[in-house]
Formats: sequence, C-alpha cells, structure tokens
Amino acid sequence: RSVMRPARRARAAAEALQERKFHSFRPKTGTNGAFGGLALRPASRSAQRRYLNLHEYQSKGLMAEFGVRVQKGKVADTAEEAKTVAQELVDHDAKELILKAQIHAGGRGKGHFDTGFEGGVKVLGTPEEVYKNAKEMLGNHLITKQTGPEGQQVLKVLVHEGVTFSKELYLAILMDREHNGPVIVSSPQGGMDIEEVAEEDPTAIHTQAVDINEGITREQSTSVAKSLGFEGDHVADAAQQIEALYNLFIACDATQVEINPLVVTDGGLVYCVDAKITFDENAEYRQGGVFKMRDTTMEDPRDVKASEYGLNYIGLDGNIGCMVNGAGLAMATMDIIQMHGGSPANFLDVGGGADEKQVEEAFKILSNDPKVEAILVNIFGGIMKCDTIATGIINAAKNVKMDVPLVVRLEGTNVEAAKKLIDNSDVPIISADDLDDAAKKAVAAI
Repeated sequence: RSVMRPARRARAAAEALQERKFHSFRPKTGTNGAFGGLALRPASRSAQRRYLNLHEYQSKGLMAEFGVRVQKGKVADTAEEAKTVAQELVDHDAKELILKAQIHAGGRGKGHFDTGFEGGVKVLGTPEEVYKNAKEMLGNHLITKQTGPEGQQVLKVLVHEGVTFSKELYLAILMDREHNGPVIVSSPQGGMDIEEVAEEDPTAIHTQAVDINEGITREQSTSVAKSLGFEGDHVADAAQQIEALYNLFIACDATQVEINPLVVTDGGLVYCVDAKITFDENAEYRQGGVFKMRDTTMEDPRDVKASEYGLNYIGLDGNIGCMVNGAGLAMATMDIIQMHGGSPANFLDVGGGADEKQVEEAFKILSNDPKVEAILVNIFGGIMKCDTIATGIINAAKNVKMDVPLVVRLEGTNVEAAKKLIDNSDVPIISADDLDDAAKKAVAAI
C-alpha cells in the first residue's frame, strides 16, 4: 500500500475537511489485473514542500518535447492572440477549434464564470467564435466543483485543434511503494472517473510494474498497448507513445503522469488529450526548467507566503487559526477543535526544526486572516526543547502584535520551564495543560 508522507497526509486531511475531491482509490478487489493495494493519488511531498501543479498547456508542451503526440495549438493571453492562434490552426486544415480556460482545477467544461458565462471548455468552428468566447473567459473567475465558490481567475486560454476519436482510454504512470518503483496503470475504459471503474469493474484495470534500473522494455510497452485494446499495426505506435510517456516520467522526476483520456483517432493514432503531471520537489535542484513553470497566481497567497519560509499552510473555512508541528498532531488538533464546537481556519505546520523567524511569519499569516478570531498553538517539543519554542512564541507574538486570543499548549522536553516563561511574560497568552484543554479554551475565547 502506498504511504503518503506527513505533509501530504496533512494536506489530504485539510482538503477533506473542505470536502474537496481527493484523487485516490483503493479497490476492495485485488486480483488478476485489479489494483489490489495500489493507490493512485497526487504525488507524495516531503515535509514542508508543495507539489508542483502545471497548467494543461504546460503539461502538453512538456509531453511534446518527449515525442508524446498532442494536439497542435498555443496558449494566448488575450482574445486577439487566441483569434490569431485559431486562424493559424484553420490555415493548417483544423476542422474544429478547442478553447480551454487555463486554471489549476478540473471540471472546467461544466464550470461557470462569475459573470454568468457558462463553460470553461468550448468546441468552436471559427476564429471569430474563439475571439468572442475568449473575451468572456479572460480576466474572469471560473468556478468549478474543485475551485470553491470563489473560483480561479483565468489569465490564459489554450487554443488547439480538435481530433475525431473513436475510443477513450486511461493511462497513468506513478511511483508505488508496494512495487518499489514505477507502475503503469491502464484501462480501456477512459474518459470517466477511474475510481468508479476500479470499483465497478476491477478487471478493467491493468498494472505493469517497471524495473526503474532497467527501464521500460518494448515487451512491457507492447503488453500495456494490448491491454488497452490495440491490435495489428496500431500496437507498435501505441507502445512507442507509452515509452515516450515513461521517458518523460523518469527524466523529469515525475511522481505521477495521468492521461485521461488517451484517445484513439479513426486512423488508429494515439493522442494525449488531457494530462495531470506531478513532480518530486526533492528534485527541484535538477529540474529548474520544470519548476520555473510554477504559477503562483493560481495559489492561495497565504500558501505562497508560507512556502517562502518553509511552512506548510492550507486555508480552511473556520475561525480558529492552528499552528502545529507535525501532520498527525495537526489532524488531531483540527478534530478536537471540531469536537468542542469550533471550526479550524487553517492548517499550518511549522515543522520540527522551526526557528523564531518561521514562527513569527506563521503568526503573521494567521493574524492577517480576517476570519481568524482565535489562535491555538499546539507544539510537541521533541528535537526542539519546549522552553526554546516558548521563547520564540513570546517574541513572535510581541513583534506581530496580535489582537486575537492566543492559546498555547506545549508538551515535551523542558515543558515546565516553558510554562513558566509563558506565565511570566507580558504577552496575553492563555496557557493550556493538554490538547483537550487547549481546544476548549480556544473555542471559549471567541
């Protein structure tokens, strides 16, 4: 079974509280081509790191560099540019024009804009139609089932040719702990929710483990192609595309490449119509080109600020700000706050080795959130001693000058010395004996 790292688990827990769709599944059936213990999900992150999310146009550009077949097209910043791209495609015999709003969320086609305009994906016939629709999209916020009610602002649109296809397939490559390396997951039932396929018909899911030292062989790529239903002369082309995707996966230090759908044209050619690629941020030092594509305008500004200081932040909808160290402690803190009738405003993990500057920046992020009416600090002093942590909290609280109640619960090495420091400080800190006590005090302080 795949295991998420602490920061990934924390984000999963926080997003679950927001009722966001978290892309993972573990089918109960696990024999003869089904997943078994394999878990497909966004890639794990090391502690205090974000996983990189690319726009569709960036993913497709990357795939094209590795010889993966994608539709011809370009990204545009204005409606005029979109019209120009559309005209170029028509001049090269494009029969259909596809216009797609570029945001970091799925469900764009069924989404709507804050202006009332419907749909972030359009199938159009002329450059003039592309211009008209791009004008409705650019600069406005697209709201989908994955964005939340505020939506995300569309600053770019992708214009590409349409392809006529007869089949929709599913293909993914991911790192899996159970197999100690890459696994290729395939299904002839693509273009739909793969979790539903795994649940309703697990025999439609096929897996192929690859030795990361040897790399993918033609025998393996051919086997995957046949599992997708390719026959005759089309098997070799499909196998070549599968190998190209695997080469991208390895060369770019990806942790997951998911193609849904992978389509087959009437002529038997394979096209990657939509892609989700995530990367191992531990490899950022050697993947500078990839990580330069990060678009922080699509992210919560607080999250961006937190990442600058090595903090892990996820905004929620409640009114009690949480500062903790460790994902498990974070989840327990949020659960107990809710158990006592409160609601967490965020998850903020300062990590096990945070210094005074990081703690101060964490307080700034929490106190600048207008929804936060109280702050609960829940820290376990293991490697760091509690008295050191207490000193950092006191100094940071003084520098930030917070105007909301601050509840602090510390446990671990030198905890008694830490409590004395808090009690003797001139900062109005509400000290708590344990987590249950801290949650009750935080809820009561509002």
